Amino acid sequence: MKNPKTLLRVGVIGTVLVALCCFTPILVILLGTVGLAALTGYLDYVLFPALAAFIGLTGYALYRKRKLDASSTNESPKE
Repeated sequence: MKNPKTLLRVGVIGTVLVALCCFTPILVILLGTVGLAALTGYLDYVLFPALAAFIGLTGYALYRKRKLDASSTNESPKE
């Protein structure tokens, strides 16, 4: 992904979705209705690393965006 805006968008959406699944019982209810309630014990092994990865991705995207904005403002106008 070359565009920092796209990277930032993916990071923020992923962070929100994983945080929503971590802090609310959405996945527990969903897995219970589908018949996969036995998997709820393993959600922590997947959701917390995914949350950390998406937060890291968001931080990296913000870093790249800031670096790109700084480099574009430091360029001298061409005559």
